[in-house]
Amino acid sequence: MATTQFAKDNERHQGNAATADRAKDMASGLADKAKDAASHMADKAKDAASHMADSAKDMASKAVHRVEGMANNAEQRADSAVHSVGSGMEHLADKIRDKGPHEGVLGTATNRLASTLESGGHYLQEEGLAGMAEDLTNVIRRNPVPALFVGIGLGFLLARATSRS
Repeated sequence: MATTQFAKDNERHQGNAATADRAKDMASGLADKAKDAASHMADKAKDAASHMADSAKDMASKAVHRVEGMANNAEQRADSAVHSVGSGMEHLADKIRDKGPHEGVLGTATNRLASTLESGGHYLQEEGLAGMAEDLTNVIRRNPVPALFVGIGLGFLLARATSRS
């Protein structure tokens, strides 16, 4: 009877070992499936992040192009306005010459005023905003201290003008 009991215990032990082996195989299979699923999810997340980054780049690029277009349009309008002011100054100079006195001290003053308006109008038409900015930059580089004082003075006047309002 001891051998029978031994045989039963041995069968039970082998059955438990087989069950344990099946459980290991099942757990290993589940672990592999979980790894595959996690890898697949990571790939999808990378693809989604890449797609979002590309979309953000496209949107930023479109915004930059739109702002550049608006800036170019504003620059063209400003240049057109400066050109119009220059033309108006030249026209005013012609009117002053025609209707002002031609002789004496007033004639000389009228002629100088007309010449100054005419040359200023011509400068505005020829140079535009870009030329004016370049000339201003050159003046500031040649005379930094006076330019600094002028800037401080203008800032002071602007501050006083805005504080009263």
